[in-house]
Amino acid sequence: MLGSGSAGNSALVASNHCRILVDGGLSARQIVVRLEQCGITPAQLDGVLLTHEHGDHVCGLEVLCRKFKVPIYCNRLTAEAIRGWSGSLGEHKNWRLFQTGADFTICDIQVQTFSVPHDAVDPVGYAFHCEGNALGFVTDLGYATKMVVERLRKVHTLVIETNHDEKMLQDDPHRPWPVKQRIQSRHGHLSNAAAAAVVEQLLSGKLERVVLGHLSRDCNTPERAAGAIRDLLAQRGRSEIEVHCAMQGAISLRFVIGQTVGRAFQPTFDSIFFETAPATGNAIRAA
Repeated sequence: MLGSGSAGNSALVASNHCRILVDGGLSARQIVVRLEQCGITPAQLDGVLLTHEHGDHVCGLEVLCRKFKVPIYCNRLTAEAIRGWSGSLGEHKNWRLFQTGADFTICDIQVQTFSVPHDAVDPVGYAFHCEGNALGFVTDLGYATKMVVERLRKVHTLVIETNHDEKMLQDDPHRPWPVKQRIQSRHGHLSNAAAAAVVEQLLSGKLERVVLGHLSRDCNTPERAAGAIRDLLAQRGRSEIEVHCAMQGAISLRFVIGQTVGRAFQPTFDSIFFETAPATGNAIRAA
């Protein structure tokens, strides 16, 4: 995960023969910097796959694709929504449009697409398969439909949003009630408890690792999000399953799908997104 949260989302999925960027919601500059930390240049990307058109998933796309001509994979409605507000992306020649629900291959990675409920024109989730290993990717959805759960049953690693803690959201003084209702709606975002319920339905499969993403800065904490999942796993006797939180200002561990325990953390980038207090004097890889 190159970065995940309300200020921007992007992830790198790679095999020995393929490199895919999932969403481009960081600035183009930050995408380039963080890819370099993973040993990848934008010119080496085989494509950018989009989950939906919201700014925190596509804001760096215009500059990135203008400079590097990276193919953009998305469905038709998402492409039309992006072209409607982006001048240069409307001129981009390398759109690869798929129908939601379709399966296709990029190099040696099979990509399964499926619809998810979210307040976008045609949002999708992904399941990536390569050499018998699978990665599930669902970062913006109000609830998990039966179809979503079925598409995720064979994944070894699951990237799923834990956007908010329900009590913290209810008590948040900065969000008006209509916004809270939208976030909690069936086309909003998953809470910690809702994500735990999805994980519970996948325990009979091949699940080895859960990566939590899209945490709200104000209405969640990594401790609460990971705690909700770990409590569920402990109750079900599955504490061996890894649980990790993706951060907004840091590249995540480098995970090898089908193998447990990730590699070392990459440098953090908190100062890029947030003001910092002055000193006081005292096989498939997802990166």
